[in-house]
Amino acid sequence: MINTWIYKKLSEQQIEIQTNIADELTVSPILAQLLVQRDIFNFEDARSFFRPDLSNLHDPFLMKDMDKAVSRLTMAMQKNEKILVYGDYDVDGTTSVSLVYKFLKQFYANLEFYIPDRYTEGYGISILGIDYAAANDFKLIIALDCGIKAMQKIKYASDLGVDFIICDHHTPDAVLPAAVAVLDPKRNDCNYPYKHLSGCGVGFKLMQAFAITNNIDFVQLTPLLDLLALSIASDIVPITGENRILAFFGLKQINSNPSVGLKGIIDVCGLADREITISDIVFKIGPRINASGRMKQASEVVELLVSGDHAFAKEKSDTINDYNNDRKDLDKVITDEAIAIIDADERFKSRRSIVVYKADWHKGVIGIVASRLIEEFYKPSIVLTNSNGVASGSARSVSGFDIYKAIDSCRDLLDTFGGHMYAAGLSMKEENVAAFTERFEKYVFENILEEQTYPQIEIDAILEFKDITPKFFRVLKQFAPFGPGNMKPIFASKNVLDFGTSRLVGKEQEHLKLELVDSSSENVINGIAFRMHEYNAHLKALNPLDICYTLEENNFNGNTNIQLMIRDIKIVEK
Repeated sequence: MINTWIYKKLSEQQIEIQTNIADELTVSPILAQLLVQRDIFNFEDARSFFRPDLSNLHDPFLMKDMDKAVSRLTMAMQKNEKILVYGDYDVDGTTSVSLVYKFLKQFYANLEFYIPDRYTEGYGISILGIDYAAANDFKLIIALDCGIKAMQKIKYASDLGVDFIICDHHTPDAVLPAAVAVLDPKRNDCNYPYKHLSGCGVGFKLMQAFAITNNIDFVQLTPLLDLLALSIASDIVPITGENRILAFFGLKQINSNPSVGLKGIIDVCGLADREITISDIVFKIGPRINASGRMKQASEVVELLVSGDHAFAKEKSDTINDYNNDRKDLDKVITDEAIAIIDADERFKSRRSIVVYKADWHKGVIGIVASRLIEEFYKPSIVLTNSNGVASGSARSVSGFDIYKAIDSCRDLLDTFGGHMYAAGLSMKEENVAAFTERFEKYVFENILEEQTYPQIEIDAILEFKDITPKFFRVLKQFAPFGPGNMKPIFASKNVLDFGTSRLVGKEQEHLKLELVDSSSENVINGIAFRMHEYNAHLKALNPLDICYTLEENNFNGNTNIQLMIRDIKIVEK
């Protein structure tokens, strides 16, 4: 698939700001350009960006219904009512439950947690979960990362004498559930200053508010920030504003003193004794935590994350790692089957979207398969399977296209749906799949922009090799943590040449180990281009290339140097 390179450009006003901020901070114009692209316009903005501070977290009572939530929780504890901490089965849900449970357990014993079964109960609040609560005399459920659309189920619980506090971050409907409190910064009537918290983030704000009300020092919350960093990274929420502060200190906690359970996962990921980044969470830690809910029971993850027993943590982490290996095998098989279905149907060639359905696909991996189809075809993709007699599935989107709105346009055909711009879940009667497929395609066809139909790489700045200095890289590292809203900068360099020592590497000689020069200096810059062996002959003939890349730190045999992680290569036309 050919990528289109889009070069970010500054307006005349931004160029003036760039010059001022470069002078004010004594940084290179390129670093100043990166800051302006991130809406950092002066010294104070830069100080907040480079020096996150927990004192800059927002007052949790700015969130609509927070006073009601804290009042009901405090009353439950005063009356010694049984409290059930309830959450979704993905990383955001399980970390939410673990964080709230671990914090409250320090002060209150009459507390349990509950994670619904993906296969028998499905996403969100379940009737089975409510019945369990009522049968076991739970008077209050704290629902995390779910519940914002559970109108009928919340009423059912109320009729059984079970109250709900909902902590969610998904897009609500116009009518909210009749819970005791509904905490969701995306509520239209909520004036909370930051709208992009993860589900775990909303749960954390509830605990922060509870701590303020009960004169509990904030320092008792900070050990739980490792869990919050996991949710922020894995749920792909923007790492801006309050999330940036929470992720920054969460990563510090992970790297200095992670919880016993998390340390078990870190060890099986092979990440011990190295600095863990957001990328490590997204690609290594998060998938393992998710694998438990995909393949077995997500409650196992909560048991691990709240445990203080090192032997238990090692055993459970090994088990979860095995689940992840099984998950990899399964999602490859289903991805191959889905691609075969698409390739065999001529209609997909002219369509702007993909909807595929096979009744026996494993429900636990279809979200991953939808992401794989994006990588393969670059179209908004929905993968459906049969679950408890209904077609149930996951949706993933391409950059800039709101798949939640597309699904919402078909709501009359659906039993349930929920999510956000780039990822959603949905279910419908099996007989509605064909009509949904056509209606969804019509919406996508009419609303997707041309530039959203092919992959793009946004280039932050053009670099010459003389710009890549140790000082430049030291400052660049301080832009972390990287993620949506503050992605790792992608640079381009033009007309680079082989120094004469580039070579093919890998078991099948599929990767390029690069040693490159350009005309700006005598610097020889190392790089790695995975699965780009086809450019080797062109390079060896001393023909120039344009490259785009991120800058990484490479540690090998005790030596540390700057390395280009090549994202794409374009042959220079003569």
